Amino acid sequence: MKKLILSFTFLFFLSGVTLAQDYTTGIGLRGGFSNGLTVKHFVSANNALEGILSTRWGGFNLTGLYEIHNYPFAVQGLSWYYGFGAHIGFWDGNDVGWADDDGAYTVIGADGVIGLEYNFVEVPINLSLDWKPSLNLIGHSGFWGDGGALSIRYIF
Repeated sequence: MKKLILSFTFLFFLSGVTLAQDYTTGIGLRGGFSNGLTVKHFVSANNALEGILSTRWGGFNLTGLYEIHNYPFAVQGLSWYYGFGAHIGFWDGNDVGWADDDGAYTVIGADGVIGLEYNFVEVPINLSLDWKPSLNLIGHSGFWGDGGALSIRYIF
């Protein structure tokens, strides 16, 4: 009985390894309420680092995320992921509706992310759809829940 349980455990972990990511690095575009560039790089079979440079309100935002990918679906190339990270952003107060004055804003905060990702088998392209809420801790503080976006990346 112990051998049977050990065999099933081994097969379970082996199947998880074979369903791991289909690429190492992806570079592409991110579009949503803020638009920008995205770079994702896997540091292990299920863990990735993502950098996002986005523009909005006449300024820009740099975000770094640590993401954990899971492969529970029986569809090759489809995964869901979640993670956390941080951002720093710079805006001119003249171009934003939420600003109290015409000054420049610098914000620093924390981010979360949850999403779905699909890697096409036929071409080296992937699509991801995610929600990335953020909390500005320094600068114009507050919660921003409109961070959803669709990303398309060239993967290699």
